[in-house]
This record gives sequence, C-alpha cells and structure tokens, in this order.
Amino acid sequence: MPDLSAVKSALATQRIETPSWAYGNSGTRFKVFTQPGVPRNPREKLDDAARVHEFTGVAPTVALHIPWDRVDSPDSYGALAAYAAERGLRLGAINSNVFQDDDYKLGSVTNPDPAVRRKALGHLLECVDIMDATGSRDLKLWFSDGTNYPGQDDLRDRQDRLAEALAAVYERLGEGQRMLLEYKLFEPAFYATDVPDWGTAYAHCLKLGPKAQVVVDTGHHAPGTNIEFIVATLLREGRLGAFDFNSRFYADDDLMVGAADPFQLFRIMYEVVRGGGFTDDTAFMLDQCHNIEAKIPAIIRSVMNVQEATAKALLVDADALRDAQSAGDVLAANAVLMDAYNTDVRPLLAELREESGLAPDPMAAYRASGWQERIVAERVGGEQAGWGA
Repeated sequence: MPDLSAVKSALATQRIETPSWAYGNSGTRFKVFTQPGVPRNPREKLDDAARVHEFTGVAPTVALHIPWDRVDSPDSYGALAAYAAERGLRLGAINSNVFQDDDYKLGSVTNPDPAVRRKALGHLLECVDIMDATGSRDLKLWFSDGTNYPGQDDLRDRQDRLAEALAAVYERLGEGQRMLLEYKLFEPAFYATDVPDWGTAYAHCLKLGPKAQVVVDTGHHAPGTNIEFIVATLLREGRLGAFDFNSRFYADDDLMVGAADPFQLFRIMYEVVRGGGFTDDTAFMLDQCHNIEAKIPAIIRSVMNVQEATAKALLVDADALRDAQSAGDVLAANAVLMDAYNTDVRPLLAELREESGLAPDPMAAYRASGWQERIVAERVGGEQAGWGA
C-alpha cells in the first residue's frame, strides 16, 4: 500500500490554475445568464481568485484572456501582476483570442487573406509582450480556424500557414517561456478544423522545438475517446504541457471538472502520476464556463474534484498493479485501480487542509466568509465582465 504520509506530501505540492473568464459572466452559445456580484474588471477577478486560493490553498495562479482582460498599456500589466502578488497570487497563462473578430470569419492565422493573417499574428505577438510584462510562463493558443465545406480552401495550404505563424511566435518566445497548443475536434468549423486532434498539435510542436507543448482540454474529444491514452502518449514523448480541465456530456460543454465522469478524471490523473507528469512542467488549468451555478463556489468545487481524483491516483498500489499485470491477472489488476478509485479521500484531504492551517471544508468556509454577500452589495454599477456570447 502507498505510504499515506508520502501521498499527503505529494498532494501538498499540487497547484491548480483558475481561469479569469470563469469569474465573469460566461456560459453557453445559447445564452449567458448574468449574476449579481460578478467582477467588472480584471482586478475584481483577482479579488475573487484570491478567495478560491484562500480556502483551497492550491490555486495561486490565474490565467488571463486577451482582450477580455486587456488593460490600458503594456506597463499596466506589470501593475496587474503586482496587484495579484499583493493577494498571494501570480498571473498564469496568457490566452490569445483570434476567434471573435469579424475579420476571422474564414480563419485567423490560416486565413487565405495575408492581411488577416498579419493581424492575427500581431495579436499573438502582443500576447508574448504581455507575458514579458506579467512574468507569465505560458502562452496558450487555440484556433477556431477551419472550413465548413469541401473545397472551401486548400487543407494543406492552411497547415502551411499555421506552421508559419507558429514558427514566428515560437521565435519570439523568451527564456523560460512556452507555447501551449490546444486542439479541438470541431466547432465552429464543421468540415475540417485546422488543429482538430492531439496528433496535429503534436506534429506542429515537434517541428517547432521543446518550448512547444500540447494542451489537453478534456472537453475537446469525440465520445468514447480514451483521453488517458493520449495523456500517457504525450507524457511518454515529453510533450504534455497543460490540461484544460472541464466536463462534457455532448461536446464542448465546459462544465465543472469531474461532474460528468469522475472515473475518467481519476484515470487521467493516474496516467499523470504514473507517467511522471505530476510536476510544475504540467500546468493543471481549469477551463470552464459557469452559466447557471454561482461562480466562485463552482470553481472551488472543481478544484476539490481535481484534488480528490489526484489523491485517488496517488493511492494506487503500484507494486500490486505491476505484479498483477506481469502475471496477466486481468481481474486483479483492474481491482487495484478500482480499490483506489473507491477510496473515500475526503477525510485525507480535510486532514491535509487542517495541517496547512486551512478549514477542512473549503465550500463551507467560503459560505461562512460573507464574501458573496459583500461583492453583491459592492459591485453595483459599471459593466460586468463577460465573454461576449
């Protein structure tokens, strides 16, 4: 059996990055329902993120999305980083946005129009400038680029244009900075998406060099896809840079992580632990849109769900599993995994939090803090932050 003290020590090192956009009004393509107390600017998002970190102890970084979190000038991003530091936070991944401008109707960096491609590339390079100002390590790239109809554009030419843009951004990266390339099966491109799967993302990253890594968004796969196999393969190749954790029932639902299939989350985290990915080199980020649930409690719940899946993964008896696998004992091997998954790790995590000076139940601690009532009363007037859906 794994040493519980070692499991707790490992859990104490876990860090989970929360997304700025999840604190604002966000939701489905159908409708975004506004909520009282939602942040009106990036600083108020950081105020809320500080509460998540205060009660969980494992969420010290916040991902920004540009232009959703744009401030007045490059110098102001340094001030935003200082504001975060005053609240015990750091600014994490800088997420680019080349999918909401009308010019990108036929694509951004793969658009057949060179002027549009230059505009998109300029934004990506601007995001690296912001990284320089904030001290962020990671630039996260997701492209909605693709086509809706056969013959609409040349598939190979689009891959060439994508490679050219990625190479220009890669060349601009500074010391200690990384490019994280995300993939998505479909939407909004329905015939051919330019980065539709982990293989395409991996091929581009492999050509670029070691600073280019793949992002696995758990909601961006076809039904039945074995995501843990993808994770294991990318770890084996040294190319797993980050996760975007969320849950899906049908497509890119962006629900709370672990809500739809907690067993899948456990299997993914087991491959992370087994494959040596439980380090700072793998960014564990949330990417969620809370449409009907309260923002901050939903983020706290997701952080807790990731912690619970990780704790169960760390409890897998590696020696017993290896022995059963070597003996070809199918049922015994499966039982080792199931024993760990069926363990109630909540008492273990509550004990760990108390040893760290935290309340054992982050959700209850947040409710008792009065923060929700405070922000509802104080954040009246102005324009609420939102993602424009």
